[in-house]
Amino acid sequence: MLTLEAEPDRDARVFFDIDLCKTDFSGGAVVAISGGGDSTALLVLANDFFCTHWPDAKLVAVTVDHALRPASRDEALKVGAFCAGLGIAHHIQVWEGPKPQSGLLAAAREARYRLLADVARAEGVGMVLTGHTSDDQAETVTMRRERGVAMGGEERGLAGMAPATLFDGDVWIVRPLLGARREALRALLRERKIGWIEDPTNEDHAYERPRVRSAIDEKGFVSAMRAAGEAAHKRCDLDARTAALIGGHASRPVAGLIRLNPAFLAEQDRAAAIHALRLLLAAAGGLQMPPDTERTASLLDGLTEGTVRRATLARALVDARRDGVFLLREARGLPEPMRATDGLIWDGRYRIALQDGDGAVSIRAGGGEGFVAEALPPDVPESLARAALATGPIAIPSGKNVALVPLVAPFARFLPGFDLESAGALAELAGASPVPQPPMPPVPPFVPGKDIGRP
Repeated sequence: MLTLEAEPDRDARVFFDIDLCKTDFSGGAVVAISGGGDSTALLVLANDFFCTHWPDAKLVAVTVDHALRPASRDEALKVGAFCAGLGIAHHIQVWEGPKPQSGLLAAAREARYRLLADVARAEGVGMVLTGHTSDDQAETVTMRRERGVAMGGEERGLAGMAPATLFDGDVWIVRPLLGARREALRALLRERKIGWIEDPTNEDHAYERPRVRSAIDEKGFVSAMRAAGEAAHKRCDLDARTAALIGGHASRPVAGLIRLNPAFLAEQDRAAAIHALRLLLAAAGGLQMPPDTERTASLLDGLTEGTVRRATLARALVDARRDGVFLLREARGLPEPMRATDGLIWDGRYRIALQDGDGAVSIRAGGGEGFVAEALPPDVPESLARAALATGPIAIPSGKNVALVPLVAPFARFLPGFDLESAGALAELAGASPVPQPPMPPVPPFVPGKDIGRP
């Protein structure tokens, strides 16, 4: 556990795991800074690191003003002045528009990552650094424990935050401080006589996280971090086994149709088979969240025992035949015809890329007009192939230069580093772009049986 002792190379040690992956920092990085102690320390350490090791690389600071408190604008301007003193370019991104009455924190998080990624793309940078610490991780795991979160039947959610998460398929959200304690970061700032801004919402017990934060003692911290490390290793192991099953049993006869070999139903690794089916259903249905484990396990049992021949789950139609199990998007609830805009995500399964800005283009369901039945493998029913193609998108007029780019649901928006292998298998299956190399190892620093370091 990194404790940030007063050593000359401590900035390099913070970024050690990124260096292990041979990431070229010449492309630069965006640092998310709210002005709080963690993000301020991150910017200071990143600046030290870049000045020493990558002096010619671009380092850009971004403050997201959620416009939820009257003081937020002034705080963002103070952060800008601090960045100017370090010689670092600074942007303020404002979350504009109406705010939701429920799910505000989740919506704010989504907006924050979107705004940070916007700056990264504009600056030609593929990495956003955030100041999440081991204390944040312990709080996250504790909250999920208290809610009884056990994603996928293997406590996947207890792995907490991944060291790196791919956002929208092209920008890595990187958390280099997951091995550092919050108090150690503040000690660093005090040592350098650097102040920070205390967000009053961090002390507001109307919110879940401040309540949990005030209740976690050192024993609770150690317990949560052990749980996170163990769950992360289990999650990555399940991910590898799941990817092997998808790669070994799933194929795509035509766009939108997934075929599972009959042998898939006889697989002995039941946990991986259930998880693979969850991901494949989400991919077929275009959903960000896979169906729950219990319903998926029940479906798999029925398919294995032969008591289920046809079913729907997670917007996907499941059709069991002698030659395999077929998954496709059900025809209900497809998007209404809409005007195409560049970057539009259609039905969770495709991204629209406009390569010709002249004239209006609309997108509707009903792809596959050029389907040739003779090109189908003999073990694929023509009726299912036609049904799958009919749920795909088509551009009108068809002569326009529009690309319909397949996405890897359920990882199109957020792809945690824990799930890279299965996401890669799904990408290959869907004909989507390959998953890029992560800038950090998927599992955070943790050695079972070792004591967790203290600040």
